[in-house]
Amino acid sequence: MEKRILIAGFGGQGVLLMGQLLSKAGMHEDMEVCWMPSYGPEMRGGEANCGVILADEPIGSPLVAEPDVAILMNRPSLDKFEPSITPGGVLLYNSSLIDVEPKRSDVKIYAVPCNDIAVKIGNARVANMVMLGAFNALTNLLPMDSLLDALRQTLGAGKERLIPINQQALTAGAESVA
Repeated sequence: MEKRILIAGFGGQGVLLMGQLLSKAGMHEDMEVCWMPSYGPEMRGGEANCGVILADEPIGSPLVAEPDVAILMNRPSLDKFEPSITPGGVLLYNSSLIDVEPKRSDVKIYAVPCNDIAVKIGNARVANMVMLGAFNALTNLLPMDSLLDALRQTLGAGKERLIPINQQALTAGAESVA
């Protein structure tokens, strides 16, 4: 098994954090893992994306040119990366910010209103965790406990107070695609 995942959006949307969490959770599950970030020089608002590969055998190349799954958080990312998804793959997009329907008919498409859900649960900044929860529910790639362990490890003791809202966002994202 090898799953190639592309995550893209604006800087500040937590795109790279989603990739880090998938990678760390994969390591918790003794998987072979590769995480490759790419971002512009802007601190926020510029393009940000990352490729994540999770596999049960050694990974030959870190590049995710043709993802099995694309997680797209904004319209420019949809325009840029939709064509690269492997036929038969999966496209999750943030329907709160993307105002057009994807064009592909040969991939499974899931609209996830990430920002709307995040606002409803009380913090607009957890839209990325909503999307991560939706992705994980659809793929069953990783146990939720591994994602939460990765989140705790990444946030550290100083930000432990953020775990409950992030966990709530992961759950709400999973429920949005159930």
